[in-house]
Amino acid sequence: MNPTTVEIIGTSLFALAVMHTFVVSKFQKIAHHYPEGSMGENFFHFLGEVEAVFGMWAAIFLGFRSIVEGFAVYDDSHHVVGGALHYLEGLNFTEPAFVFVIMCMAGTRPIIMLAEKMITAVAKIIPLPGKMAFYVAALVFGPILGSFITEPAAMTVTALILLDYFYSGEMSNKFKYATIGLLFVNVSIGGTLSHFAAPPVLMVAGKWHWGLMHMITNFGYKSVVAIVISTLVVAFMFKKELDGKLEIKQQHDNFMVPTWWITLIHIIFLALVVYTAHHMVFFMALFLFFLGFTTVTQEYQDEIKLKESLLVGFFLGGLVTLGGVQAWWLQPILSTMPDLPLFFGATGLTAITDNAALTYLGSLVELTDSAKFNLVAGAVAGGGLTVIANAPNPAGFGILKGTFGEKGISPMGLLLGALGPTAIAMICLQVLPSLSSGAGH
Repeated sequence: MNPTTVEIIGTSLFALAVMHTFVVSKFQKIAHHYPEGSMGENFFHFLGEVEAVFGMWAAIFLGFRSIVEGFAVYDDSHHVVGGALHYLEGLNFTEPAFVFVIMCMAGTRPIIMLAEKMITAVAKIIPLPGKMAFYVAALVFGPILGSFITEPAAMTVTALILLDYFYSGEMSNKFKYATIGLLFVNVSIGGTLSHFAAPPVLMVAGKWHWGLMHMITNFGYKSVVAIVISTLVVAFMFKKELDGKLEIKQQHDNFMVPTWWITLIHIIFLALVVYTAHHMVFFMALFLFFLGFTTVTQEYQDEIKLKESLLVGFFLGGLVTLGGVQAWWLQPILSTMPDLPLFFGATGLTAITDNAALTYLGSLVELTDSAKFNLVAGAVAGGGLTVIANAPNPAGFGILKGTFGEKGISPMGLLLGALGPTAIAMICLQVLPSLSSGAGH
């Protein structure tokens, strides 16, 4: 390891950003000491926004990089060949843009109402009391749906349904933390039935030639078993709070119910964005058409969640910017670990760095088939431990944080809520046999 000055600065700022996420509630508390609308209140409120943390520290890093290397270094042909601008141009911001677009689309009334109907239908065939059956159906079916509509979309839909049915009532904080921890873990592993839905899988599937059957037989079926076990355990732990009959809410009484053709057009837009997930120019153009369509059909729509989605995109953009200079210490660790320590190491490292960044760095190193399996299995198993562990987590965090009171979601509370489902996911991924060759497991 011979890190450059810029890499040391980048890693130091990344560490500070991680620590910052643990103290956002303190900044929110300080903000309340200032008059409403004052500069002090706005400044500390901004420091207390989890979604703004990585973007903020990424901006500081780019400032440092500009001082050390210059903002832009040009060659004789006036092409940018160095400096902070050259670094930015070499990064891939497709994932933050994709999460922003898919969050806006998945959070619309037609999609949420369709998801509610599907979850209600699944709940009816589960032999449990009404409220508990709906809870189990939402936290099993919603995350598994992520393998087909992508994890950010599944996170958005499931979190909005939980917000309407379980977070707006008089539920205990213990239940809320256990549920958000379960949600994050289930979504992280629920996208492994396909090779295009989970960000850590997406980063390596092309290079390692992992297709649909490989994912189902080596990861997917194990993840489904883990999701079902974890959800039933949490549901029975909070049996008293989930007692009683569930009343399907009419959240949109003041609006016309979306007709089938509007829902169908929303699904087509979602499908096209998922299909072109690697092509930012195309899906951003689709998004502009989508905004036009929702404006024309305004009476059938709720307000598009632009602000919340932009904040999540900003969070991920900052993570990409700071994550780009962590290879100097992560790559040597990944390339020298034996299989089982690699699995546990990947699970632990995921808590302090984005799991997609972790698997991407692993794809740059020559690994055996079993090492590839253990790296990705650890990365998805640990995807619920912190808000930064998995790209869709900030989406769920942003939707549910308002129900946790003034202090917001405690990182320690989230970690404790996710520990049980994480342990179950780790056991299932390691102990259950792979059903095809190629995983080396």
